[in-house]
Amino acid sequence: MKVVEGNCVFCEIIAGREPADVLYRDAEVVVFRNRLRWVPVMLLAVPVRHISQAELWADLGSVGEKAAAMGAEHCPGGFRLLSNFGHDAMQSQSHGHVHVIGGTFLGPYA
Repeated sequence: MKVVEGNCVFCEIIAGREPADVLYRDAEVVVFRNRLRWVPVMLLAVPVRHISQAELWADLGSVGEKAAAMGAEHCPGGFRLLSNFGHDAMQSQSHGHVHVIGGTFLGPYA
């Protein structure tokens, strides 16, 4: 497992050294509430292994499956799955992740 010590907040959350409201965890995926609260439901589905956004999206596998399941559970009226790639898209964490957002009408685009 590739672990980035000290400079990746998601690795710190996964290791239990940084607090988070974890809703799901298994050997491959952790889902926790985003600290940002722009909409009522903002979850992050994160692979346990530190990989990039591009590596994650090349094979969403368990992360995609769990992100969709958590979206359906927490946002029965509908939700979006999205990821930011790079600085211009406001990607703030290098650790690959999928945002699960919903809990309200999101409009035509977010």
